[in-house]
Amino acid sequence: MNGTTSPHSIGSLSTRTGVPVRTIRFYSDSGLLPPTHRTSAGYRRYDDAALLRLRTICVLRELDVDLATIRHVLGGGLSVAEVAAAHADATEVQIRVLRLRRSVLRHLARRGSSPEEISFMHRLTSLTTGERHRLISDFIEDLTARTSSPGPAAAALRTAVPELPDDPSDEQLAAWVELAELMGDDGFRARMAEVAPAPADEDVLPGVPAETAAELIAFAGQAAGAAMEAGADPEGEDASVVADGVVAHFATVLGRPAGPELGEWMASRFEAGHDPLTERYFRLVWTVNDWHVVPGHLPFQPWLVKALRHPRPNDQARPPRNDR
Repeated sequence: MNGTTSPHSIGSLSTRTGVPVRTIRFYSDSGLLPPTHRTSAGYRRYDDAALLRLRTICVLRELDVDLATIRHVLGGGLSVAEVAAAHADATEVQIRVLRLRRSVLRHLARRGSSPEEISFMHRLTSLTTGERHRLISDFIEDLTARTSSPGPAAAALRTAVPELPDDPSDEQLAAWVELAELMGDDGFRARMAEVAPAPADEDVLPGVPAETAAELIAFAGQAAGAAMEAGADPEGEDASVVADGVVAHFATVLGRPAGPELGEWMASRFEAGHDPLTERYFRLVWTVNDWHVVPGHLPFQPWLVKALRHPRPNDQARPPRNDR
């Protein structure tokens, strides 16, 4: 070939593409951009096809494609479409990571967290989606191994798998961190395995006919559910009014005095099968997943137990609670 068919020197390529001479020389020496021919003095010359090849290299490098992959593309082993598809997927992962990182930084900036909390939160939130799934899977498998009858418990956990979004709110981030702490805590795992399923309505009130027990449970659920939907604090004044009303209704139906003793008996019965920490776990899952929580569909028992046990000014000799 002569200078007419290969008109471009390294300097000419640099002028036309904006690529530094040193970089073009590196591409040439590494075999990505071999010269079309050399002059009698040994200078490299490149034709228009080499110019197009250099522009292709530049585009792929700007898209962060590595040199080994570019070599495969230029050698015909990979198509540009295949490389583009693979890098689009990789870029999507990077975008998700960056969104989560932005959320963590904003959360920390607003909270002014301690160095220990910052380190812990970064470790938990930087887990990949696959690593998060493995954390949850290990938690469920461990619960299954600890429980003699794990079917319903494990099934409930598998239907409520937390999925941290790419751009979580402060509330979702905090809920995920708390969930991850719970799942990694051996004491919580043991507690989850020991929690008995909630008894049926007719079994909640021993010695009370099934039909009467069902009516009493329904009354309590409606009263407590309405208060929960209104956002009443179970240890507030409004909750005391609700709890006293439920106790009065139970007293009338059961023919018992409406006082602290009856209230404590009711609390002990409603407490069965409703571990507060277990309830907390599922509420955190709902928060992470941004699920709409319908108060009427939530267990009312934990709220009512707190309301029944909250001290009243007129309580004289409230019986001691039977903590488990």
